[in-house]
Parts: sequence; structure tokens; C-alpha cells
Amino acid sequence: MSEFCVPAVDINPYVTHGTPDEKAAVAAAIDIACRDVGFIQIHGHGIDPTVSAGLAEAMDAFFVLPMDDKKSWRRPASENRGYTPPNSESLSLSLGVESASRMNDFFEAYNVGRSVDDYPDVPAEVAHHYATNTWPVVDGFEDKVSAYFAEAERVAVTMTTIFADALKLPSDFFSALTDHSINVLRMNNYALPAGTDVRLDGDLTGMGEHTDYGVVTVLWADEVRGLQVLGSDGVWHDVSPESGALLINLGDLTARLTNERWMSTLHRVKPPVVDGTIQRRRSAAFFHDANADAVIGPLESCIDDDRPALYTPVTVDEHVRAKLAGSRVGVRNEAAARESARVLKSRR
Repeated sequence: MSEFCVPAVDINPYVTHGTPDEKAAVAAAIDIACRDVGFIQIHGHGIDPTVSAGLAEAMDAFFVLPMDDKKSWRRPASENRGYTPPNSESLSLSLGVESASRMNDFFEAYNVGRSVDDYPDVPAEVAHHYATNTWPVVDGFEDKVSAYFAEAERVAVTMTTIFADALKLPSDFFSALTDHSINVLRMNNYALPAGTDVRLDGDLTGMGEHTDYGVVTVLWADEVRGLQVLGSDGVWHDVSPESGALLINLGDLTARLTNERWMSTLHRVKPPVVDGTIQRRRSAAFFHDANADAVIGPLESCIDDDRPALYTPVTVDEHVRAKLAGSRVGVRNEAAARESARVLKSRR
């Protein structure tokens, strides 16, 4: 077995106004983690445990509802809001991987995000990324989810400040790219009600191989097996959050910005099955995906004679639309050749 480890970093100096030396040590540790793995366990993030517990309570209260009730909260796939039933997505298609012949990811989810109400001046041509939220009629759901959303957003912004320091950029570099960021919280459930049409076989896919789309993802999850990360050794490794920690991973836009000095790490979910039953696993991913009208290309500081630019500039709108069209509509993403090649080379 090859050695694999998701580094743990305490970011408290950036949360509580630490000294310059303390912050420099954190930034250096984050740089190493982003170069080597692309996933990080963060401690010292400052989210009160009661806020995370409230999120879990809200998720449980919604996902326990009858399927017909949950389906009443579906929204058009292009809006990336509301309820997603089982077997209606295939994340691997967001990478253009041919092997996904049907929408077969068995998880269910609920999405909320920043809307045009938050950003009334957003350009009309990209306003579809900022759809208005639908809140299910579940006691306490909106308040508890909104409280966690605000805290996860704070952590994501803190991470971009650390990224700027680690990359030797101005500390406010990411502010111009994220002042009306596409921010979405996706709450996932992998324990489905009895009778749900799911095939429990060797091909069971909770969430297919994919990279996240944006700048950074803040992930809360149960301490339960299921999440797997593709290491540089080409092997899929199990990853679970440490007690009290959040998992941080990089998205495609950060890989593009850094010209793959930092990687957007491939991951998937294969929840454990015991006696023919999918074991309960919950997660909530906060996606900090940058402004829809921002143009993202490799930083000049990450290009040299030995490493020419690997990507041409692209708008966040173009990139996210191509990824969502794959995962949610089934349109093969032709612009993800580098990521799909890594999936196809991996040892399953």
C-alpha cells in the first residue's frame, strides 16, 4: 500500500488576527498541501459546533420527508437550486468521461446559494448563476442552513486570503474575482429510504469521479467512510474528516490560475454497504466559485520556460456552464481533457 495523507493545518492565525510569522507558517503549510494533495484538513476555522449541528438537524429534517414531498422542491437543472433526487446526476460526465452511460449517482441533495437579491447589479447575461432560493417548508430549515452558509462563506474567503499569501500575491487579489461570487451550498444525503430504486452492486456510485468547479470548496461531512481522493500515485484513497475539522479542496479555477502548481484533486464518493444497506452518510459542500463574469487564466508568476501555460483564459460562466451541463443534463464536457485523462489512468 502506498502512503497517503491529507495534511492537517490550523488556520487560527488567520481567524483571530495572528502575528505575521504565524500567518506565514500557515500559508507555507497550505502551499505544500495544495502542491502535494489538493485536499486539506483545517482546524481553527472558528465555526461554532452548534452551527454545524444545526445544519445537520436541518438536513435530517428535510431528507426524512417522503420522496414525493421532496420532489415538489425540484427546480430546473440550469438553476442549480432546490432538490435533486437520486439517479438524476452523473458527476463523471462533468469531466467528459465516456463510461457514465446514464445518470447513476444515487445521492440526493438540496442546493441554496447567493442570488440576484444579494447581487442586484450582476450582469444580465450571467444572472442565471444567481437564481433565487427555494426554501422547503420545514421548521427551522432556512434559519439553520443560512447560519451555516454564512460561516462557510467566511471560511472560504479566509482560505482565499491564505491562498494569496501562499502564492505571493497581494492579500486582496481574490477580492476582485469574488465580490459577487457564485456561492452554492449543496447538502448531500447517502442514506436513502427503504424501497428507493438503487442497485447495490459492484458499480454502486454515490457520487462519480469529479473535480470541483471553482476556487475552493469547504466540506462538512460525517466521520464515515465514503469519500475517496485520487492520489498522485493513481490510487483512490479513503478520506474522512478529523473530529471538529473541515475538509478543504481546490477547484478547477484555482488549478487554472496556478497553471497546475496546485491541483484540482479528483474525488468521488463510495459509501459503505453493510448487509445490502447503504450506511448513512451526510455532507455539505460550500462551493466558492468566483464571479460569473470573471476571466480566469494562468498567473504570469506560474508560467515559465519549463512550464508554459496549460490553459487558455475562460470566463467562469463558460466553465461552470460546461461542467453543470455534464453533471446535471448529461452533455459530455469536451473542455475537461486534462481531468478526464487522470480519471481514465487511475487504478479503480
